[in-house]
Amino acid sequence: MADWFETLATRRELSADAASELYHRGFIVLPGPVPPKRMESFTDAFTEAMSSASDPDVRVGSTSTRVSDFVNRGTDFDALYIFPPLLDACCRVIGQPFKLSSLQARTLRPHTPAQELHVDVRRDCADWPLLGFILMIDEFRHENGATRFVPGSHEWLSAPEGTISDLRADRTDQVLARGPAGSLLIFNGSAWHGHTANTSDAPRRSLQGAFIPRHGQAATDFAARMQPETRARLSALARHLLAA
Repeated sequence: MADWFETLATRRELSADAASELYHRGFIVLPGPVPPKRMESFTDAFTEAMSSASDPDVRVGSTSTRVSDFVNRGTDFDALYIFPPLLDACCRVIGQPFKLSSLQARTLRPHTPAQELHVDVRRDCADWPLLGFILMIDEFRHENGATRFVPGSHEWLSAPEGTISDLRADRTDQVLARGPAGSLLIFNGSAWHGHTANTSDAPRRSLQGAFIPRHGQAATDFAARMQPETRARLSALARHLLAA
């Protein structure tokens, strides 16, 4: 088997500024893998995949609806989890062989409150360090629930729930991760973050996922779920990242 981590770690797909921002602030927003001229057709494919998902893969929560396993929902989504700048970020944050843990859609409904500040994984968990990413299907704006971060908090040993009393309250040191449709938000899973309130009249859609160390427990067993037509089209790198 190819030593993919060593191969990927020698590439430098992030600019020096982006790498520095990820290291110091814990998150970056970049142009994503979908060219602007293809974003409309990509959004159409996203909408079709959402509407055709079967009940076991759909989870309706208090503020959002999620649809899991976008690895098996068509070729339009294949480029996301092998996007070179994203894999470079994985090498820098995880620092060891890694795999994809999840790839799901999320629709934040209109007029929903802010999410509590949180981290995605505990430091004593086998899934740490975690590298998260969010592809913005819709523009992320202040009024439609853009994700907020506390810059530098990925270096803190404490978690939000053990430190502050009101996890939904705004903070003076928070920064919103905003961007046009097609932007890719990449972040260290130890950074304090959460979506803000969607005060708009429209839903805010995204495609999001996470990478974890290869020995960790993935949220989705991609090998078990792999459809034959999916496996037939995937590259060796993609199969490696899916542990499939």
